[in-house]
Amino acid sequence: MRLVFSKINEINLSDYEDKIFITFDMEWAEDEVLDFTLNLIESYKISCTFLVTHKTELLKKMEENSLIELGIHPNFNFLLNGDFRYGKDVKEVISYYKKIVPNALSVRSHCLTESTIILNIFHSLGLIYDLNTFIPFSSGITLKPFDYFTGSLIKVPHFWEDDVHVLLNWPYDVEKYINYPGLKVFDFHPVHIYLNTSNINEYYEYKSNKKRKKIKHGREPGIRDFFLNLVEKILYLNEK
Repeated sequence: MRLVFSKINEINLSDYEDKIFITFDMEWAEDEVLDFTLNLIESYKISCTFLVTHKTELLKKMEENSLIELGIHPNFNFLLNGDFRYGKDVKEVISYYKKIVPNALSVRSHCLTESTIILNIFHSLGLIYDLNTFIPFSSGITLKPFDYFTGSLIKVPHFWEDDVHVLLNWPYDVEKYINYPGLKVFDFHPVHIYLNTSNINEYYEYKSNKKRKKIKHGREPGIRDFFLNLVEKILYLNEK
């Protein structure tokens, strides 16, 4: 079966099973970490979607790459805790991120925060694709994109996250995911590709100590290994 790498803004409600959607939550990654992932994208020439969290000089590089769709990754956690650094209400928070990516059509909230109010404001601010529904691979449920009840917001569920993969010790056999029926949306984080995370404690140590660890090579399996195996397997299948 031939599979095509696609961006979220290319979702077709009735034609998606022959596509792979690679998404990245930027997650405030440092430029060195982010650029490592961007270089892999450019090397393999795969279409993908980045959900942006902050301004960086690398945004220009991403905007100029036609393979990359830029969406937003708003953080509502501060607002929920009474901290108004990104805005004093939901609309202001979303608008803060829309100023970074004015043409964004896709959105996934940090921590997958959503509500009816948030979804309606997504719609009112021109966002079309909501990526906040996580139904894990291990559920055995076949996924598909669907219209939200506004009629103009599309819910795009994902079945795989790199942090959950590590926490639950999911299999590294990429064919299990490639052959999974239905919508296949993967959620990666640049930091886990950079660290080749194989144990979530590696990430917590990196985050808490603010250490600039060298990129890990040779540790297997890890999230970078999974990502590379997934990409290479699909490209190989497409060449057959």
